[in-house]
Amino acid sequence: MSNSGNLSALLPLLVFMAVMVGIGFYVRQGQSRGFSNNFVQQYFIGNHDLGGFVLAMTTVATYSSVSSFVGGPGMAWQIGFGWIYMAVVQVTAIFLVLGIFGKRVALLSRKFDAVTVVDIIRERFQSDALASMAAFIIVLFFCATMTAQFVGGAKLFATVTGYSYEMGLLLFGLVVVIYTTIGGFRAVALTDTCCAIMMMIGIVLLLYYVLQAGGGYMAIMNNIHANHPEMLEPFSAGHMPAGLYLTQWILVGICTIALPQSVVRGISYKDTKSLHRAMLIGTVVVGFMNIGINFTGILAHGVLTDSLQSYGGVDYIIPKTIATAMPSSLVGLAIIGPLAASISTISGLLIVASSAIIKDVYLHHKKQQGCEVSNQRLRCLSMLATAVIGVVVFFIALTPPSLIWIINMFAFGGLETAFFWTLLLGLFWRRANRLGALLSMGGGTIAYCLTQSLGFKVMGLHQITIGITVSLLFFLLGSYLGKPQDQAVLDLFFPKRK
Repeated sequence: MSNSGNLSALLPLLVFMAVMVGIGFYVRQGQSRGFSNNFVQQYFIGNHDLGGFVLAMTTVATYSSVSSFVGGPGMAWQIGFGWIYMAVVQVTAIFLVLGIFGKRVALLSRKFDAVTVVDIIRERFQSDALASMAAFIIVLFFCATMTAQFVGGAKLFATVTGYSYEMGLLLFGLVVVIYTTIGGFRAVALTDTCCAIMMMIGIVLLLYYVLQAGGGYMAIMNNIHANHPEMLEPFSAGHMPAGLYLTQWILVGICTIALPQSVVRGISYKDTKSLHRAMLIGTVVVGFMNIGINFTGILAHGVLTDSLQSYGGVDYIIPKTIATAMPSSLVGLAIIGPLAASISTISGLLIVASSAIIKDVYLHHKKQQGCEVSNQRLRCLSMLATAVIGVVVFFIALTPPSLIWIINMFAFGGLETAFFWTLLLGLFWRRANRLGALLSMGGGTIAYCLTQSLGFKVMGLHQITIGITVSLLFFLLGSYLGKPQDQAVLDLFFPKRK
């Protein structure tokens, strides 16, 4: 596609991108003194200082990816209400992750001066091998997720604005890497808040104009009832079998509570009041966004009436809906919402991936050697790691894969397999030990990746069911056969109530 695109659609996006970069520089300037005192705390978790609203917005924005705004509603356009019934389980995700892990990891992080989820895992199981494995898995699957975000965002940009895919990739790729690199976690949290607000505005605008273009709600629903009656059924004439419901509820619902990029938010909140506010606000916001955008995908049948093949696949349904239904003067504003979902997810993953390399591997290794690392060196290395990861993913995305939601779900499944039982049983079961965690994380992840690569399924269920089951069995086996954890460690994690 040429670069002779729609300038009026590009300008609002450029303004938004400039604001994101400006926030990064603002945070960097404001935190420069804090960096000199404790760079790691400031850069990777914002010094435990997030309020309820910002905590809710950053958790929602990191959780809501471009697949939520592009691939997901595209599938809703194809399948119908069955997709919404499947996706609605995500409404509970923010409430559960903060409710189950939020206060627990916050208290532990302050007790051990932990900055990352891997820090807590290392302290609980007293295993550098497990911590290194966890850091590697985080970087591996985060890169896959970030690739999907880059690709989805660039495809959306190209389809709606008329400019090239490469230009879109370069534009928001540079922006997200710059503000994340210079501002760290606090910049990510504040930009995530802006992104979440723009996502909600974008959903409202798109829904309004889709209804207008389709002749109103009743006209669209009558058209669907006449031409695609299966879309009104929960199982969508076999397109949404019961097994898919089950596995998707596991994949995008229950097990998402253990995603490292979400759990780390629990480390960063200011106080219990902020946590409770974030749980309520986050649940309302993610519910509105999740149901709203998928419902809009169904209603897009009033705008896009041809076959799926004629539009190029599910990833192009929402971009083409925006371009068709929205006035040209508002296209630039509408595109900000879905692109914000991409940007916010990438920035959240970037900072956690960087912390896995610098804090969990490099800094720990230096401390074992008895070497002191200056804040200045840590700052340079952390910013370098963040930038390098972003650039590597950018170049991977130059050759875009198809079906970004599948890539995203693959990465989700890998992270959930690795961390679900390790975190859940590790933090709430005294019997959990080092051998169980090692076998669970390693064996479960290998089983998940192998079955994914071979296309092997049990009863047609998604491979997450295999990964989670194998991971649990290995954890139980290792916990009963292996040596119990030291009593001193257990006393710290499970103190006796007086």
